[in-house]
Amino acid sequence: MDRRLRFARDLAEPLRVTPGRPVVLRDTDPGHTGDLVSKDEAAVLQREGLVLLADYQARLWAQGTIGVLVILQGIDGSGKDSTVKHVMSGVNPQGVQVRSFKEPSADELEHDFLWRHQRALPGRGTIGIFNRSHYEEVLAVRVHPELLVAEGLTGASGTGDLWPRRFREINEWERHLVDNGTRVVKVFLNLSRDVQAERFLERIDNPDKNWKFSAADIRERRHWDEYQGAFEDMLNRTSTEWAPWHVIPADHKWFARLATAAVLVGVLADIDPHFPAASPEALREMAEARAGLVEELGHIARS
Repeated sequence: MDRRLRFARDLAEPLRVTPGRPVVLRDTDPGHTGDLVSKDEAAVLQREGLVLLADYQARLWAQGTIGVLVILQGIDGSGKDSTVKHVMSGVNPQGVQVRSFKEPSADELEHDFLWRHQRALPGRGTIGIFNRSHYEEVLAVRVHPELLVAEGLTGASGTGDLWPRRFREINEWERHLVDNGTRVVKVFLNLSRDVQAERFLERIDNPDKNWKFSAADIRERRHWDEYQGAFEDMLNRTSTEWAPWHVIPADHKWFARLATAAVLVGVLADIDPHFPAASPEALREMAEARAGLVEELGHIARS
């Protein structure tokens, strides 16, 4: 096995949420970095991993038979945007599409909660990234059940079996995607409350980062415990054999980026895409074209 792939698998596997094994976020360490002790060490490993990732992505794009959907979830400030930027920095942009889901439009609210996500799925050969996703419907909407009114459902009261039903519907939808040629890769960036505060302060104190500041993020911070409970339920109810979650420690951005890249490399290695072999007809056409080009270059050389 390639040394880079072995490293990626060894790094990613302990972060995988085993279906049926409960996750308790307060028992996890958002500052965990494994055996790595420095950002510089991780940078070397990430560069090596991104070369491998780019190779797999090129083959996936050329083969054009399987799509990959990467789902990034995490509380505000967990580094979702920068993770996308760094992990996908070396791949062919033609084969990647990124979607960030904001508040649903009026048209989207006239459909079921999965409708707009179904429409944004990556095509075969493409890596699609959902920066936030359908899981907001069991996270933000669960913390703020009044949002259900806009969806034509009940508000804070009378939700009944809504959340278990949505977990089931999500699991079944993702199983449908996998069965029909779209691999689902799910990454949860696990950030500590203190580091979130530090990152928000940096956005306030650094003029170059003022544009990132949102008062809404501060308001949402007041619901920290509610979000942690919703995250745990999401991880425990929707980590499946066909679409498992990976809980990535996110207090150190350099480790979160390295670990996310390792998870994606491992999935692409499992797919094992190949450049398509040329058909006999294509080989014949190439041979004819080659002969013509060689002859043309010979004329130029003799003139």
